Amino acid sequence: MDALVLLGTFGFLIAIGVPVAFSLGMAAIAGALWYDIPLEAVMLKISDGVDEFALLAIPFFVLAGAIMAEGGMAMRLVNLAKVFVGFIRGGLALVNVLASTFFGCISGSSVADTASVGSVMIPQMEKNGYPRVFATNVTVCGSVQAILIPPSHNAVIYSLAAGGTVSIAHLFLAGVFPGFLLGLTLMGMILVIAHRRNYPKGEVVSLSQAGKIVIDAFWGLLTMFIILGGILSGVFTPTESAAIAVLYAFFITMFVYRDYKWRELPLLMARVVRTVGMVMMLIGFAAAFGYMMALMRLPAQVTQFFLSVSDNKIVILLLINAMLLILGCLMDMAPLILICTPILLPVAASIGVDPVHFGMILLVNLGMGLITPPVGATLFVGCAVGNVTMGEMVRTIWPFYLAMIFVLALVTYVPAISLWLPSLLTF
Repeated sequence: MDALVLLGTFGFLIAIGVPVAFSLGMAAIAGALWYDIPLEAVMLKISDGVDEFALLAIPFFVLAGAIMAEGGMAMRLVNLAKVFVGFIRGGLALVNVLASTFFGCISGSSVADTASVGSVMIPQMEKNGYPRVFATNVTVCGSVQAILIPPSHNAVIYSLAAGGTVSIAHLFLAGVFPGFLLGLTLMGMILVIAHRRNYPKGEVVSLSQAGKIVIDAFWGLLTMFIILGGILSGVFTPTESAAIAVLYAFFITMFVYRDYKWRELPLLMARVVRTVGMVMMLIGFAAAFGYMMALMRLPAQVTQFFLSVSDNKIVILLLINAMLLILGCLMDMAPLILICTPILLPVAASIGVDPVHFGMILLVNLGMGLITPPVGATLFVGCAVGNVTMGEMVRTIWPFYLAMIFVLALVTYVPAISLWLPSLLTF
């Protein structure tokens, strides 16, 4: 009954249109009143939830990505991708996915990836004979790489939702191979479709042009090496690397590329502050919600339920994946990470799944939720950028879903894909 009060209040508030963050906070208060806990304890948990030094990495990474996205980085990465794959049949579609890979290494955001790369690539693809809906599908699905490849904001949120017991550095490394695997799988599928539908080939970039393009894009891509290199070498922490990335992104955008106007900088900062404020509010309320779940022993009860259904690791992971895929269709990614991690991580631990590996399973699952109706944020952005309807997208996106489910199965049942790189770390 205790859990029913907590989850029932949350579900009811969501159903009547209350924002997720406020629904979490109000459900935590309802649970505390039912459980006869002083409300001061709930308020303290909200405060404790955002009183973490590691949380500073989120606003810094968001700001660094926003600066690079607004500063003309997307076009430079598209040009770089054309050097490598633009001359192949279906080359522009491959360029789209590869540009998303590059941009994901800078932005860490699927939505930012779709908006930036899509605004450049979708018109180009349509002009060269690709259906606009296909171009939009390629854009939104390719952008899911950004939530896996470092610096992923959602990996930081997962680390915090796991109680800070999972290293952000390990999560960053764990996302490299799953992210690249997703990109390669999508590119393989696009090659098959391109040959069947006889999509056009692109032009070969001359050696002299390629050199200029690589140099031009190098300064932006160096952001990724600064972040990962600093963390893995032990020179600075993930939070410190995020701050350094902001300084570097600002310098490159304003003094090297110089495509962004100084007068527009305050507007960019305002957008970042608004985004970060919403995320921090969500994290604080989710901390109180998680506190109530722990008092009501909800994670233990869920673990017992899964183990009562089966003690087979393959079956339990299949059930978890199915549940996460359904939940991802109904709620945004960040709140689901904060809600599901305290509940499902003990289940994963009970069947011997490494927390870092489970983090990748969670991110791939919920990444698919970003591009599925009815509340997929990236899907909505893609429709707006591509100027297509949701119905057109959903009718034609199913081959991409199949490719992503294939990647999810590999990530779920082949732990080495996620754990090999982190195993090389000594800290």
